Amino acid sequence: MKKLVLALLGTALLIAAAVVYTLSARHDTADAEPAAQLTLSPGQLFFRDTATGRVGTLSQEKRLLSGLKCDRFAVAKQTAVCLAVRPGTLPALTDVLVLDDHLAVRHTESLPGTPSRARVSPDGKRVDWTLFVTGDSYAQTGFSTRAGLYEVDTGRLVKTIEELPVFAGDQRYFAADVNYWGITFAPDGNRFYATLGSKGKTYLVEADYRRYRGKTVRENVECPSLSPDATRIAFKKKVGQGWRLSVLDLKTMQETELADQRSVDDQALWQDDHTVLYGLDNAVWAVPADGSGAPRKLVDNAASPAVTG
Repeated sequence: MKKLVLALLGTALLIAAAVVYTLSARHDTADAEPAAQLTLSPGQLFFRDTATGRVGTLSQEKRLLSGLKCDRFAVAKQTAVCLAVRPGTLPALTDVLVLDDHLAVRHTESLPGTPSRARVSPDGKRVDWTLFVTGDSYAQTGFSTRAGLYEVDTGRLVKTIEELPVFAGDQRYFAADVNYWGITFAPDGNRFYATLGSKGKTYLVEADYRRYRGKTVRENVECPSLSPDATRIAFKKKVGQGWRLSVLDLKTMQETELADQRSVDDQALWQDDHTVLYGLDNAVWAVPADGSGAPRKLVDNAASPAVTG
């Protein structure tokens, strides 16, 4: 009986080893494609290849993959940011890589947490990110977020914007469980928006970076993304157990639901003033920003879309 059990265990181990080898071989094969030398230029669509984690773009419908591996990627002007989990670290650490126009590393910060969101301000002077972290005593779900930023031109690091004073009407908002995520900057590099989460609710916050203070604008707004003309916010709003992509007109406060009725858990991105991009179902999609039309698949096996200005 003992010999039979040992034989079965040995067989199971061999099968497991074979599966691991096969998966590794597939990954190595997918990852063996020579790295393309990519350079930032206006109007490019970048993405994260979901099979390899490498940053890529399309050239005449041909898929070109760089040697850069990221979990989140963003770009604007001549600056890019790559969030990459450092393998084998417990608790998790994320490397925030600030990149130049040839995707070469200019600066690195290593911060606790795992990647959630990343953006570059339209002027290319600030990169920002959101990381999931664990250990906060108030986090009923077991995790919370840290949203921070780095000034490319000065080297100033803001590890978290949790100390940002925020006003709801005339009253300063105080709560132990305040979390921020999904920063998005205006073209002037000063005004920015983010989600504030607290006591089971989410709010759109508009903030002045130089004065370092903000105000709540609207409830039930997550992962905001400011349009190139700085007049509208694309965002996801909670509907039942999922999220619905919508656009908020900042002047009239009118909301427009976009044509994709699926649940989209992503920080949308404006391709231009008329089109919104997002990652869903292992692909990058586009949809008109005015609520018309239908979702259109742009890139398969892709996530984390990024568009140069």
